[in-house]
Formats: sequence, structure tokens, C-alpha cells
Amino acid sequence: MIGFVEGTVTGKSPDGCFVNVAGVGYKVSCSTTTLTALPPEGGTVRLWTHTHVREDILALYGFLTPAEQGIFEALLSVSGVGPKVALQVCSAFTPEDFRRTLATDDVAGISSVPGIGKKTAQLIILDLKEKLHVPDLQVVGSAPDALSKARSALENLGYSPAEVRGALSESPTTSVDSVEDVVKSALKVLSR
Repeated sequence: MIGFVEGTVTGKSPDGCFVNVAGVGYKVSCSTTTLTALPPEGGTVRLWTHTHVREDILALYGFLTPAEQGIFEALLSVSGVGPKVALQVCSAFTPEDFRRTLATDDVAGISSVPGIGKKTAQLIILDLKEKLHVPDLQVVGSAPDALSKARSALENLGYSPAEVRGALSESPTTSVDSVEDVVKSALKVLSR
């Protein structure tokens, strides 16, 4: 197994990059998070890797941080989640945002990722909360009903699931807040 590759970025594609390591060019599939943070061609990079082997394919997946690699590998342990879907999740969420999504049981947020339906999102939350030692929380104590209704209301106002997740995570709410209070607080964050 290859733990990491370190070398020169020799090219980029929409789904990854090429890294020259001592004269050997590795094609590495990457999340958009990693791709956007890569140095320009000719720059040196270290990518933490996951080697995916099937009878018909040998693929290398690379990540700028061990945390992102850990999320990717944890996702692969969930039934029905393959490397392409796991990479989509890593593109949609930072490791911290993904853990927050698990903590708040954000089925809608996870199912907004292409290739993941509601049942798979629920399975991801169920399987990974314990594996990743994520506490069972709601966003700063909000009731799950108020939180999910507020999330839906904000998305109906035209905000993307990513914007809604970020706003709700930054909103100072309490366990007695109503849906309206949670929405108002999130709208203040979104208006910045």
C-alpha cells in the first residue's frame, strides 16, 4: 500500500492530478478541496493516499490532509458507498463540516451530494457517528425538529445546502429556540 506520494505536480485534470515521483508519474484522483489547494504545475506536493484495488482497476486517491483521507476511508466502510461517492462527499464537506453534519444528523445535507439518496445518507450517519467518535449533538443545542424545519426554510429561500450548513453551524442558538429564532439567527450569519 502507498501511504503518500511526494513529488512535482506535472498536470491537473477535473478529477485529479499527475505527480512525478522520482521519474514515475502517478495519476491521483482528488477531491475538489484538494485540487484547488494544489500548487501550480512544477510545484512540490505531498498527498496522503488510499490505494483502491478491484479485479478490474487499480486507482490512487490523494488528499492534502490525513483528516480528509480518514473521512474518505471511513466512507468506504459504509455499505453502498464506493470511492467515487466518497470523493464527492470529500468535495462537498471539509472534515470538520462532515463531522458536524454527522453530529446534527443532517440527512438532507449528506443526501445533497450527487450519488447519495436519503437512505444512504441515513446509513452513513448511523455507521460513521460511532466509528468517528462523533458526539450525538444538535447545532448548539437546537431541537432536531426546529433545526430540520429551519434548514428546509432556508433552502426554500434559495440558499444552497452548503450555505445553510455553514450558517446553522455559526448561529448562536439554544435548546428553547423556535424555528423562527433559528432561521433569524442563520439569516444574520448569511447576510454578512
